[in-house]
Amino acid sequence: MSVPSCSVPVSIDDVIQQSLLTVRDRVANAARLAQRLPESIQLIAVSKTHPADRVAAAYACGQNAFGENYPQEGVEKIQALAAYRAHMVWHFIGTLQSNKTAVVASHFDWVHSVDRMKIAQRLSDQRPVTLPALQVCVHVNISDETSKSGVAPAALIPLILYVARLPRVCLRGLMAIPSPNRSDQHAPFAQLRQLLVRCNQILTENNLPVMDTLSMGMSSDLEAAISEGATMVRVGSAIFGMRTPAKDAS
Repeated sequence: MSVPSCSVPVSIDDVIQQSLLTVRDRVANAARLAQRLPESIQLIAVSKTHPADRVAAAYACGQNAFGENYPQEGVEKIQALAAYRAHMVWHFIGTLQSNKTAVVASHFDWVHSVDRMKIAQRLSDQRPVTLPALQVCVHVNISDETSKSGVAPAALIPLILYVARLPRVCLRGLMAIPSPNRSDQHAPFAQLRQLLVRCNQILTENNLPVMDTLSMGMSSDLEAAISEGATMVRVGSAIFGMRTPAKDAS
C-alpha cells in the first residue's frame, strides 16, 4: 500500500505536517535530555473529534499510531481509512463502558483504559479469534481524583494479575492521566513508573510476562513524562489543534 504524498499547497495538511515535526522534535529532545533513545518513545496522535481527512493527512506524513476516545467515532474513522488499515495502529484511550467493549475489541489494536476486571474479561471474551491478541494497558487513577476513572494504586495488583491470565488480550503496561492542576509535573509520572516496577516484580513471582509500556504524557507535559520513563505519549491538540465538538461522547 503506497503512502499518499505530503506535497500539497499550503493547507490544513501543511499545518498538521509542521505540527507533527514540532512534536517529534519535542519528543526527541526530551529523550536526549533523559539519556534515552528517541525511537524508544512512540507518539500516538490523538485524533478524537477531528475528521478522518486530518488523520489521513497525518498518516501521509509518516504517523501511523492514532488514539480515539469515543468508540463509534473511532470505528467510523477506521472504516473510512480502511485502505490504510494494515499500516495503521489504532489505540482506544477513552473511558470504556461495558456496553461498548464488543465494538472496541473488534476494531482497535490497543486499549489503554482497562480499569476493572469486568471490562478486561469482556474484552477478552469479545476479541475475535481471527485477530491478534488485543494489547491492553491498565488505567491507574494516579492523582486519586474521585471524578476520574481508573483503578486506585492500592487495588492495582489484583487487577494486574487477573488481566495477565486472560486469553485473547496481552497485558502491556500502565496508563495514567494526572490532574492538570499540579505544581510538579514529574511526581505522578514517577509514581506510575514505580508502580510498573512493583507490578513487574509481582508478575515475575507468579511466572507471568512482565509489562513494558508506560502510556503517559500529553501535549502539555510530554517532556516530564519522557524524563520519567514514558514509552508512549498521547498528543492531540499539539498536532491537530483545538478539538471540535464530539459526534459521539458515549
